[in-house]
Amino acid sequence: MNVYDSARMADLMVPFDYKLTDTSEDADLVVLNTCHIREKAEDKVYSDLGRLRKLRAQKEESGGQMLIAVGGCVGQAEGEEIIKRAPYVDMVFGSQSYHNLPEMVAKTLRDGSKGINLDFSPEPKFDFLLKQSSAEDGVFNKSEFISIQEGCDKFCTFCVVPYTRGAEFSRGSDAILAEARNLVERGTVEITLLGQNVNAYHGVGSDGKDWSLAKLIRELAKIEGLERIRYMTSHPRDMDDELIATHGDIEKLMPLLHLPVQSGSDNILAKMNRKHKADYYLGLVDKLRKARPDITLSSDFIVGFPGESELDFTATKKLVETVGFSQAYTYTYSPRPGTPAAANENQIDESVKNERLTDLQGLIMRQQKAYNTASIGKTVPVLLDRKGKLKGQLLGKSSYGQSVHVLDAEGCEGQILDVVITGALQNSVSGVIQQSLERKHVG
Repeated sequence: MNVYDSARMADLMVPFDYKLTDTSEDADLVVLNTCHIREKAEDKVYSDLGRLRKLRAQKEESGGQMLIAVGGCVGQAEGEEIIKRAPYVDMVFGSQSYHNLPEMVAKTLRDGSKGINLDFSPEPKFDFLLKQSSAEDGVFNKSEFISIQEGCDKFCTFCVVPYTRGAEFSRGSDAILAEARNLVERGTVEITLLGQNVNAYHGVGSDGKDWSLAKLIRELAKIEGLERIRYMTSHPRDMDDELIATHGDIEKLMPLLHLPVQSGSDNILAKMNRKHKADYYLGLVDKLRKARPDITLSSDFIVGFPGESELDFTATKKLVETVGFSQAYTYTYSPRPGTPAAANENQIDESVKNERLTDLQGLIMRQQKAYNTASIGKTVPVLLDRKGKLKGQLLGKSSYGQSVHVLDAEGCEGQILDVVITGALQNSVSGVIQQSLERKHVG
């Protein structure tokens, strides 16, 4: 979501003669687009601000100027406190009000005043987004994001999203479809639909009725030239039968689903206010695999949640072993100010958290390596969208979300090609373009 928001901020500044620069040293305007979901991310904001303060002073000494802005979820959560702690910051705005960035910049340049805008409704933001690319050549990437839903009404006890992103809001389907067509016309072949709770999508459709995510995906799949559709992040409670069926019916919907469960313990899931149990999650996995037998799953896990016992942690490992994830993101619990879990008295010692995290990561890494190894010999379609470090090497994503390294792929950038997997590492696989392999065999 922050990648998408950052690109839109760059788009907004293009009409005012701003363009992206590779280094902070060259920037006239530096925007820190921030995350508040973990304490480490918040700490990094203030560390980066200290570094920018020095750059700003150097630039002013040479007769230049640098504006510093803090946006995103930390901006939303801390507001004026940021300027109190770092008075050299010129602007603070939230994740729902970045469409005001050009006006805030103009005002600061005009009279030197500090700008703070923490409007909390996402609708005006989407109304202001400009349909243009910040890329210098005007060409969109082969793989792009579209934000379709923001906010969350679930109120998990560990999560700050309802407080920094607000209540659930879904964009109208017409605007999403128009943005998708605009991207495809400029060369995009893969679109990832984004939302804090994306499968809770219920935007108004062209027929005046609320569309589900399943309905939206089916309409997107009709766009000629759009080859791949993905979505994230989902909540198990909103994984309904209609959406599950879509995974089996729509070939363009990629067979990788990120479905965070957070814990395998019903006790901890209840404390987290997740509103589902482990068996319910496993039932969803069974339904998904029946609808799309080759589907692979990734997930999120929090270890060391307040009150988590060894028995609870063992239940999480059992769920991981049962499902068999191709990848997963694991974290130790990080108390976030203002959330119910942060006030819980049964906090887990950091050493215990770290020990459990190492244990769980080891299990998941073994599963991930096994999944990648099982791919050897298979032929999978890969979107080759990045250059590798080696001559003639391209990198890309398989339909299953694996990072794929392909040699002898010069001239194939931007294409979706069948790749024969020949090797596997912990976090990636390597392969050869099938046509190249066939030519070698003929020769």
